[in-house]
Amino acid sequence: MTANDKAGGKAEAAVLFDVDGTLIDTVYLHTVAWWEALRQQGAEVPMARVHRCIGMGSDHLLATLLGEDRDKDMDDTLSAAHDTLYAQYWSRLVPLPGAGDLVRACAARGWRVVLASSAKQNEAEVMLRALGAGDAIAAVTTADDVSSSKPAPDLVQQALEKAGVEAGQAVFVGDAAWDGKAAGKAGVRCLGVLSGGWSREELAAAGMEAVYDSPADLLAHLADSILATPTLD
Repeated sequence: MTANDKAGGKAEAAVLFDVDGTLIDTVYLHTVAWWEALRQQGAEVPMARVHRCIGMGSDHLLATLLGEDRDKDMDDTLSAAHDTLYAQYWSRLVPLPGAGDLVRACAARGWRVVLASSAKQNEAEVMLRALGAGDAIAAVTTADDVSSSKPAPDLVQQALEKAGVEAGQAVFVGDAAWDGKAAGKAGVRCLGVLSGGWSREELAAAGMEAVYDSPADLLAHLADSILATPTLD
């Protein structure tokens, strides 16, 4: 149970964090794992294309990379291969600089912190341990909780429900255009970080109203950001 949970009642506002590429340095590990999983099944997709799909759930990722007319019977095989390949890195996952401190700082300011990850539950648990800030996190939402992943708004909406706040009282923080699109569809304001490999211009075009170099950069500018106080107009 976290400090927010112990306080009881609804939080005044919530900050929803994507995890892969936003708090944990995993984007390129996922890129390699999907690239190899696809190659194992004879699909040679350049890593640059794979990278642009990280942040989507596997349903949208495979449709984007292989097309809607692909043999969908192979989706489970591809996803399982990715999971096996990616699991080799679990023991070496590390948070991005400043990520744990950012989460704790938001909680200390009164935000209810909810993680909203496109990862499966077991992957999310590994990342939560790597982050080392579980005492500041009120809840975690994963791909297992929703029927459609980002850029659909389902994950953000589920995170709002777990946070106990309305869309207008939340901020989403992510690293990919898919985060901005999902947040926008859910009516949630969004901030971006460049640690996932997208450009500042791309994230702004996806609806992120401010973009920071990294979690550490957002932490350094927290007092001047929309996360300065958990009261949103």
